[in-house]
Amino acid sequence: MDTMSRLTSVHGTFRAHVLAARLTSEGLDVELRGAIYSPYALTMGDLAVVDVYVPEEQVDDASYVLLVNEVDAALEDDTPLRRRSLPFPVRVTAGALLVCALIPAIRLAF
Repeated sequence: MDTMSRLTSVHGTFRAHVLAARLTSEGLDVELRGAIYSPYALTMGDLAVVDVYVPEEQVDDASYVLLVNEVDAALEDDTPLRRRSLPFPVRVTAGALLVCALIPAIRLAF
C-alpha cells in the first residue's frame, strides 16, 4: 500500500472536489480527508478545512499541477479594469445636484 502524503489543505468541500478532479484528470491518485462529509451545510474556519493527500511518489507531480493552476489563475486576473458602477444612493444624489445646478441656467434661457 502506498504511503499518502498531505499535498495541501483547502477550505470548503467544493474547492476540495475541484482540486481532486484536476489532479485525477492528470492521472494522479487523490484522497480527501477532513470536513468532507460534514453534517453542517455551511462551515467556515477550521470546520471547513479539507486535506488533500496524494501518494508519496506523486507529490512532485501534484505540486507541479498546483503551480500550473496558480499561474493560470494569475494570468486570468490580468483582465482590463472594468468601469465600476456607483451605488444607487450616490447616483441619485449626483443626479439631484446636477438638476439643481442646471435649473438656474434653464430659467435664464427662457
